[in-house]
Amino acid sequence: MLRFLQNYPHFLEVVYDLFERVLLPFQRWLKPGSFFEPAVIWVERTGKGAVFDCRMCGQCILHSTGMTCSMTCPKNLRNGPCGGVRPDGHCEVYPDKPCIWVQAFERSIAMPKYGYEFLQIQPPVNRQLEGSASWINMIHDIDDEMPEGWVSTEEIPVVTPEVEEEVRHTWTVNEWTVNSRGAGG
Repeated sequence: MLRFLQNYPHFLEVVYDLFERVLLPFQRWLKPGSFFEPAVIWVERTGKGAVFDCRMCGQCILHSTGMTCSMTCPKNLRNGPCGGVRPDGHCEVYPDKPCIWVQAFERSIAMPKYGYEFLQIQPPVNRQLEGSASWINMIHDIDDEMPEGWVSTEEIPVVTPEVEEEVRHTWTVNEWTVNSRGAGG
């Protein structure tokens, strides 16, 4: 497969921006239930499946997780690792595999544009969007809509705007110690 590309998160960040710019002019035709939606779903399932092991959650946050699919976590955690990450950075559930969230952090450091978004709290997965095209959901802000009764993560102050701005400007490989193994993405 093409999973080795995940080790080049800055390249994938550039591809992400390019893909977004290519899709935006077609926004009026790319709608949920449109004639083109099955083609977009197929492209996502095939392309993102080969590179990211995409689970088609319909709310893709790859750019916020170091181009690592958070849904590949065996516990489907959306905001960081569980308490069971092993000292060597491996998964509690599958000890022979590295923790998805350790990988996400390491890769996000190599992303100058979106890497700081790793610090933002992500909303829970809206299971009603599973199997839909995340690109269509994104360009129409469907992935940001909260089901009735949910609280927006923007209402949960974790990082002040000043701290976020500082992190955004200092988010470089040279400024962060990734982990005890010294991996740097």
